[in-house]
Amino acid sequence: MTVSVFLPHSGMGISEATIVKWLKNVGDSVAKDEVIAEIETAKSVVEVEAPASGKIASILFPEDETVEVGTEIATIEEA
Repeated sequence: MTVSVFLPHSGMGISEATIVKWLKNVGDSVAKDEVIAEIETAKSVVEVEAPASGKIASILFPEDETVEVGTEIATIEEA
């Protein structure tokens, strides 16, 4: 089963964030709650955690891309 990774809500009034760094690549194994990316809002840098264990199936936005909160940014193929 494929699980979506969404850009998290990181604070009141924050509607978008920039993907600063992907810590995992497509095909890499991840554990549930493992940090897979860092994003930056106007107020802080936030870590994005994997919602499930498995392998990164896709990364939908490159680093330095600004994305709306709640947007699917990656997918994980559950193990």
